[in-house]
Amino acid sequence: MKKIAVFASGAGTNAAKIIEQFRHHPSIRVSLVVCNKPDAGVLTIAAAEHIPHLIIGKEKFYKGNGYADELLDMKIDMIVLAGFLWKIPSMLIKAFPGKIINIHPALLPKYGGKGMYGQYVHQAVIDNKEKQSGITIHYVDEQYDHGQTIFQATCPVFENDTPGSLAIRVQQLEHEHYPKVISELAG
Repeated sequence: MKKIAVFASGAGTNAAKIIEQFRHHPSIRVSLVVCNKPDAGVLTIAAAEHIPHLIIGKEKFYKGNGYADELLDMKIDMIVLAGFLWKIPSMLIKAFPGKIINIHPALLPKYGGKGMYGQYVHQAVIDNKEKQSGITIHYVDEQYDHGQTIFQATCPVFENDTPGSLAIRVQQLEHEHYPKVISELAG
């Protein structure tokens, strides 16, 4: 059984889709939800699904070993970032080489980097009059939104789009494709 740890910071809509995808999977299981916010909605989802969670602190995450020992003790095989806003420390990347992936709500390499998340990304795409946006699933390295691209999917950007209306189409792509890509990589 391949064990996945899902890292999330917010409501957990992507985490919920990932958990749903692997709830009855014969060889892949979401075994842990890791969160940096004790009141995040993703923790309610984890509790409802009877999935253990780990609340992490910034001090240990960045000045310790990134909680690598705890994840290795749980025999986690892969880390999936799903709306997790902290940069992953090099100690954790070294402990899980090629086993940490992220989804970004835009077509990288454009609109990536520190501060480019959520509505900020969608507003930047609209402000620059892009004709399309989408998602990028990529490996995680020591820089924000920089690792090797695994998969991209696109959606149109309409003249009358708002960050909210564009976000809906981008999130549909996330929910459709992220679990499939995780399955391919973990399987």
